[in-house]
Amino acid sequence: MVDLDREVAGIRCREVLELLSSYLDGDVTESEKRRIDAHLLECDHCLRFGRDFAEAIGALRRELRRSPALDQDVARRLRERLAKE
Repeated sequence: MVDLDREVAGIRCREVLELLSSYLDGDVTESEKRRIDAHLLECDHCLRFGRDFAEAIGALRRELRRSPALDQDVARRLRERLAKE
């Protein structure tokens, strides 16, 4: 079991995990980013979890960016309807 109250580089694991999504989005302050980076250099658990989390988020983002193939019949009807309007 991981001790989420463990403090490394001035920030607890629990805090790193709470900020992880914002960190990956680039939505943390420069001070928070430095503290998290320092923590990750010394905390294998948070580093592994963060890497797995980042990979999962990246895969979801890539999947959501892909546009599904539009059925040809649906595409034809859509073009016809748009042409009428």
